[in-house]
Amino acid sequence: MSGHLTHGKNPHSEYDEEEEERKYYRRKRLGVVKNVVAASTGGMITYSVYIGLLQMQLILHYDETYREVKYSSMGLEDIDSKMLMGINVTPIIGLLYTPVLIRFLGTKWMMFLASGIYALFVSTNFWERYYTLVPSAVAIGVAIVPLWASLGNYITRMAQQYYEFVNYNEKHVQEQKKIPKGACHRYIIIFQSVFYVIFHLCLVFAEFPMVFFLNNFLYDYNHTLFKVTECGASSQGYISGLNKTVLLHLPRSLLLIKVESVLMGAAFLAMIIFLVLCGAAYRPTEEIDLRSIGWGNIFQLPFKHLRDYRIRLLCPFFIYSGFETLFAVTGLIMVSLAGSASASSTLSLSFLCLPRLVPLLGGAVLHVLVLVGLMTWSPMPGNPSWEPLLLVLAALWGIGSALNKTGLSTLLGMLYEDKERLDFVYTIYHWWQAIAIFIVYLWSSLPMRAKISILLVTLLLSCLCYVLMEHRVMKKVPFRLPRIPRPRHKVKGYRYLEDDDSDESESEKSDEEDVESGEERDKDADGDGDADSQVSHLDLGEGGEMVRGCRRRRDDAYEQAGGME
Repeated sequence: MSGHLTHGKNPHSEYDEEEEERKYYRRKRLGVVKNVVAASTGGMITYSVYIGLLQMQLILHYDETYREVKYSSMGLEDIDSKMLMGINVTPIIGLLYTPVLIRFLGTKWMMFLASGIYALFVSTNFWERYYTLVPSAVAIGVAIVPLWASLGNYITRMAQQYYEFVNYNEKHVQEQKKIPKGACHRYIIIFQSVFYVIFHLCLVFAEFPMVFFLNNFLYDYNHTLFKVTECGASSQGYISGLNKTVLLHLPRSLLLIKVESVLMGAAFLAMIIFLVLCGAAYRPTEEIDLRSIGWGNIFQLPFKHLRDYRIRLLCPFFIYSGFETLFAVTGLIMVSLAGSASASSTLSLSFLCLPRLVPLLGGAVLHVLVLVGLMTWSPMPGNPSWEPLLLVLAALWGIGSALNKTGLSTLLGMLYEDKERLDFVYTIYHWWQAIAIFIVYLWSSLPMRAKISILLVTLLLSCLCYVLMEHRVMKKVPFRLPRIPRPRHKVKGYRYLEDDDSDESESEKSDEEDVESGEERDKDADGDGDADSQVSHLDLGEGGEMVRGCRRRRDDAYEQAGGME
């Protein structure tokens, strides 16, 4: 027995710590890829259900016979107009509450809650009344900006986590310090491309309720467009002369309930994907830090970020990306647009080998050509010979849109890599986008040529501002970023773990933080500064100290960011 123990194999002799560590971080990297695919799929399903249901609902409610037979005295047209108003008007106040919601709930839980609001909108269609449809539409308007800001923040954070799991041996990763500038750009580009490749498929799946259900009850285009005399650039407002009856015969209520039940199941599936398959975007201590800077600071920081010339010069592009919703398409045209947009999202991978001007300006040039063509094109209504050309134009528009949206999200992730700022900059982006969509809703009665002209002017202005921004960055013109306040943990009985002195009192921490922040401000004052924040230091004894103290208080909210590129 003793001989057996002596000559037996040690169970720990083959244990390789480095190999096990590599396997652990390989699993972590696969988990990050799973998170990106899950978030993309959840967003795609959510918008597939939302767009598909809204399209089907508006067509059914437009039909005169359907309204009179099923809802004779309820005023569905008025309900639909108020519902669209709630969806398009409510997001204009999104800048006021989005960062607070994201930091209070967390990025993952914000995506889950927003998808739940979309599921609520689907559920209200089982009982179509004013007090169900309109409040749910307003709730969707409230959730649009937080959902998109959370998605942009989440995908960029996954890229940063992937970088950390690839370079887990690096000292700055082990000590949880800031990532070097540009280190994770490669992963941001790849992950944003993957997100939009999957998400743009939502327009394809949004056609499923039409293809498998509603198209069986619709008249052909010859009946619907019988009295329409003009379309294209010569039209004005909504298409005038559309037949008031578009349904060949009314669908049965039981069949409608089955279709809506399938859509409801898909909406719940999106919620489950966000809840179960998406991991956390931040560590628990990071979540606490993000919330502990003070709710007042969280509310103000999006506005303060607008002092950075980079994001100000990108605002016209944000607006143009919202103006793109001007064109409402359906059927094969929507499928053509969505398919080309999904496939062309991979073109943003050109960020890896080309200057970042190329993808954004390439998509803009493509849109300019399409818009100029649409300005001069007024086809005859109901002429099927124009359909191949329409499909080609939709595909070209999808390519430009993919380069625009993927490029902007990628660019923001590359310019603002600090994890403390991501939710603020993506909130600004999607807030301006929501403002643009609201403007499109307001100008629905304008002539088509006027709409296209506004779109064209906005696009040209966007390109000019973007080129100016890149020129300033290349010349290393200093830009100002608001200083993120230090987190202050004031929960009684809670010990926040620091590298050292984790048991010191709150007052001792505050005193040391004040001293450290004063030293940092002195260093900032000695470095290159903004034109309006650089003050020469005068050696005037007590007077000089007073001057420096005044400058500290004035510039306390801002940090020097010049030369970071």
